[in-house]
Amino acid sequence: MAKRTEEISFLAQVDRAFDRAAAQTKHPAGLLQQIKVCNAVYRMAFPIERDDGSVTVIEAWRAEHSHHKLPTKGGIRFASNVHEDEVMALAALMTFKCAIVDVPFGGAKGGVRIDASRFSARELERVTRRYTYELMRKRFIGPGVDVPAPDYGTGEREMAWIADTYSTLGPDELSPMGCVTGKPVEQGGIRGRREATGRGVAIALREACSNAKDMRAIGLEPGLAGKRVAIQGLGNVAEHAARILRDEEGAIVVGLAGSDGAIHDPRGLDIAKVLEHRGKRKRTLGFPGARDLPRREDVLTLDCDILVPSALENQITAGNAGKVRARIVAEGANGPTTAEAHEILLGRKVLVLPDAYANSGGVTVSYFEWLKNLSHVRFGRLEKRYVQASRIALLARLGKALGRELDSAPDGNFDHGPREEDLVRSGLEDTMIGAYAEIRETAGRLKLGLDLRTAAMVNAIDKVAKSYMQLGIFP
Repeated sequence: MAKRTEEISFLAQVDRAFDRAAAQTKHPAGLLQQIKVCNAVYRMAFPIERDDGSVTVIEAWRAEHSHHKLPTKGGIRFASNVHEDEVMALAALMTFKCAIVDVPFGGAKGGVRIDASRFSARELERVTRRYTYELMRKRFIGPGVDVPAPDYGTGEREMAWIADTYSTLGPDELSPMGCVTGKPVEQGGIRGRREATGRGVAIALREACSNAKDMRAIGLEPGLAGKRVAIQGLGNVAEHAARILRDEEGAIVVGLAGSDGAIHDPRGLDIAKVLEHRGKRKRTLGFPGARDLPRREDVLTLDCDILVPSALENQITAGNAGKVRARIVAEGANGPTTAEAHEILLGRKVLVLPDAYANSGGVTVSYFEWLKNLSHVRFGRLEKRYVQASRIALLARLGKALGRELDSAPDGNFDHGPREEDLVRSGLEDTMIGAYAEIRETAGRLKLGLDLRTAAMVNAIDKVAKSYMQLGIFP
């Protein structure tokens, strides 16, 4: 039975989680089917010239899962093993993720089947610009239509190429930079975007660990400080999650996994020093004072309190779920836990923070970037000096009343107005806190216990269903 379940596709795994949650709702079958299916998929193949003059045909996709809200939103993945089923599954997750955190987008996802490491920067630029052109031909991109973002294998550079291609070839729009998010700050991006997904994971863990009842149920003390964390991955999400958990929340990062293997140190690892080591040695293994683990998957079964899988999907399976020693799994990647593995973890009273919630920091801050592009105003520009002047005046009045001069504050920041990154972090924190409270309330109301995945999916289904009913499509 386990083997048969493990072999089902990624999309079928997502559908299985949906069906489980849908059974907890009272929506009509037709409405549930509309929420479940992928509305549109564009498959393309186009040639690009390599640096040596040869021509390679590139396969690519863009899936728009739900149009209950526009634009649709989702990253673009460059990977040699990307395929249509995966793109559709990730697009569905984006629909549910956006609904869970109240970001007004439908879900979408893109994939380009290439190994980016085997292409030069000039070749990647040709691929990215041609992919953008193909999306424009079919109207699968635009500030009010479909807004891509970075994903595995892509980053700020590729998003800048997309924005430039769209603004050059596209219609005469007022806000062409809103066609894509995750751009460099200098080209319409937003401060705080790089760390957003990792910071969202950290906030999700802080909220979960603050629930004393849940911590008792899994045998941990409340609070995040001092808890041992193992992280699979050394990409953007893992890097910032590790930094924030260690430096701001007081957790101890005992394990990290890179592409060449994993390292373990029960005394704690400094992510900055690990990355410095990897930059010099071109490998993660061999970090001074740490024990080498030959396979990156070995980090999943380390002795720790919290496990953060932040690599790719299907990492925790029926084959290794029984060996996971962490009491909390925070899904920093999309779909890192298979459906069968999730059942095993639930049966062992492991608290799983589902991907549709835990890694939603990226799309939340992408929403802020999109709003910035539409408004043409940097966050904080209108209020920063006013807030600063008000705080200085307040300090002066308090000092006068007390008969002495007051410092700005212990951290020296009280008399400073909010910067863009301050407002972004505040908005992200408020979003993550509010979403977790809703998920926990639903889990309690439906008596789901530690099954937060089903609770989160129920919330997503209810919100998407409400949108469709407001459109008058369903009674």
